[in-house]
Amino acid sequence: MPSEFSIIRTVEFSETDMAGIMHFANFFYWMEACEAAFYRSLKLPIISFVPGNVVGWPRAAVSCEYKAPLRFNDVVQVKLLIKEVRNKAVIFVFQFRKTSEGIALPAIVAQGEVVVVCVTAGADGVMVAQPIPAEVRAMLQVASPENHTG
Repeated sequence: MPSEFSIIRTVEFSETDMAGIMHFANFFYWMEACEAAFYRSLKLPIISFVPGNVVGWPRAAVSCEYKAPLRFNDVVQVKLLIKEVRNKAVIFVFQFRKTSEGIALPAIVAQGEVVVVCVTAGADGVMVAQPIPAEVRAMLQVASPENHTG
């Protein structure tokens, strides 16, 4: 049962502003890319359209604290940690660290948090929060608290 997952990304020119610094919104795109890769690693769809069993994970809350800039061509580790698993929701923490020679440096340059809610489609097609399926819950483990503070 994983409690952590990470991906490596390189800051592309199109992701930067006129000063060559990664635009703040791209941190949210990278968090979502890491989350999607995490689900793929577990062989779980980020959304299932199986009739009668539609499941998705919309965001209930998102935040990001920026501590240092990321710049064009920086190679960055985006690390997902499971902070909390609730009955119908999961809280993920995302830590951004520059890398050097393939190793993540200790300093966290940004840290985000995303609360996702497990939903299904109600009879009228509207999203309805539902308990996280047992088979999904069994794949999720909360990371040690000291790991998800930055």
